[in-house]
Amino acid sequence: MDVLLTVTTTRPPATDLGYLLVKHPGKVHQFDVPTGTAYVLYPEATEDRCTAALLLDVDPARLRAQQESFELGAYVNDRPYAASSLLAGALAKVFRSALRGASKDRPELAAEAIPLRIRVPVLGGSTELATRLFAPLGWAVTAEPIPFEPEIGGNSRYVDLSLSGTVRLADALNHLYVLLPVLDDAKHYWVAPDEIEKLLRSGAGWLAGHPEKVLIARRYLAHRRHLAESALARLEVAEENPDEESELPVARKVSLAEQRRAAVLAALTEADAARVIDLGCGGGALLAALIKDRRFTEIVGTDVSSRALDQATRRLRLDRLPTRQKDRIKIWQSALTYRDDRLRGYDAAVLMEVIEHVDLPRLPALEASVFGHAHPRTVVVTTPNAEYNVHYEGLTGMRHSDHRFEWTRAEFRSWASETAERYGYTVEFRPVGEEHETTGAPTQLAIFKEKEATA
Repeated sequence: MDVLLTVTTTRPPATDLGYLLVKHPGKVHQFDVPTGTAYVLYPEATEDRCTAALLLDVDPARLRAQQESFELGAYVNDRPYAASSLLAGALAKVFRSALRGASKDRPELAAEAIPLRIRVPVLGGSTELATRLFAPLGWAVTAEPIPFEPEIGGNSRYVDLSLSGTVRLADALNHLYVLLPVLDDAKHYWVAPDEIEKLLRSGAGWLAGHPEKVLIARRYLAHRRHLAESALARLEVAEENPDEESELPVARKVSLAEQRRAAVLAALTEADAARVIDLGCGGGALLAALIKDRRFTEIVGTDVSSRALDQATRRLRLDRLPTRQKDRIKIWQSALTYRDDRLRGYDAAVLMEVIEHVDLPRLPALEASVFGHAHPRTVVVTTPNAEYNVHYEGLTGMRHSDHRFEWTRAEFRSWASETAERYGYTVEFRPVGEEHETTGAPTQLAIFKEKEATA
């Protein structure tokens, strides 16, 4: 299960490539990365021609631990076989100095454009898109579609990519770091706001003027609209003022994620909830907001993903919290489609951007577990409004690759009303985010209140 990238130069002495990469051509170099083991080795190393290979050996067990998806998505995917953001992440760790253009032994060579040939034998994407992305950067691009077996016929969604050009090695590596996940269009990790800085840093000097910068920003930032808009605004400033620091000229816009958390916190406060459980807590963004408010005396975060719980633990810095603070919060692994006695007896439960990740046939099991068995006094649910998706330029399908469905406002109201009636709740609906007169708000929120509590 190996993913491969090779870099070749013919600039004599070609073995100076080892100095630029800070990896000796006579050795095999091994690195531990989050999803497996990366190796750097040299299949050929002569004065006339030198090739360095980055080999990523993906560990399926570690890969599953990295997944936030449900059901078989964590087990059946192309990540161990095709270049993607996994390879880009390994490249960033293994060639950190080379990406910065730093070379203690050959500083003048690090600043020089040299003849390079780069090959990625298996990469998700199309020939046409690979050309659109790499050709404006001075590369001669060959992207051959990889065919299916003869008995099947036709071509797969993968290409064998070769790039040739005279380019500074640091620029070449930064092109790859940004554009490999853009071609694949499926990041393997949660995309946070700090990814904007990584994009701008790696795209310095070339991204602002790239004809596909909009597509690159959107795909690199996993189609998170507010992040892409922020990155593009800063790129626009950089293009207009190339000698000045890139800086947003306007006040920071509150992201939809922040608006969503604020709406959930407001609903919990109105419900006078002190003991709250965040079901499907993910990386712990809502938990971090809850723990700052002393009104919430007991806070629990649950998720089926052990990786997500590890992220939440790190975000909350549980190992550093004072004892009094630490006693307020618990982290549990739990699957929402199964009954869990630990979830009973809470004032409120939150399902924030969770239900759309559950297969529709499994949704009744979640309803029975949360609304029936756990049965908190208040349940707050948020989910995307499918009608609003027309405002996301370039979006095809759903907002996230792991979404099993996205409902219109009518569909969400129908489900929520039926669920409330079935399990003894009333339900109130609220929009979250900027509303459009015909399509509504980007997020829809429902507040379920136990009928006895409202009597």
